[in-house]
Amino acid sequence: MQAINLYVDDLRDCPDGFVLARTYEAAIQIIETNEINILTLDHDLGEDQEGKELPNGYDLVKYFCEHGLKANKIYLHTDNPVGRNNMYETLIAAQRRGFISGEIEIYHYPITKNKYSGG
Repeated sequence: MQAINLYVDDLRDCPDGFVLARTYEAAIQIIETNEINILTLDHDLGEDQEGKELPNGYDLVKYFCEHGLKANKIYLHTDNPVGRNNMYETLIAAQRRGFISGEIEIYHYPITKNKYSGG
């Protein structure tokens, strides 16, 4: 199985060379059925029709850590500074505690430029 690059974001354009997941649920399905090379995460993944926040990138990080999933590199491309810090610190702590591989490279910044073409 060839590893894929996964871009998780509800609004931004998907960079070339990445598979796009717009929701938490779509990301889980892709992560569970593919080998992941690069995982790049947004924090905020939208709201439902009633304005309630949908599961976000931090929820995905927690799922990733709880299940000991694998990726070679993880980047955080969110513009939400608190969300970015929460995701980063959780991933680093999970590595220290052995919940995820210590070989995963974790970056506090994006690998690609954030782009929006929609309205």
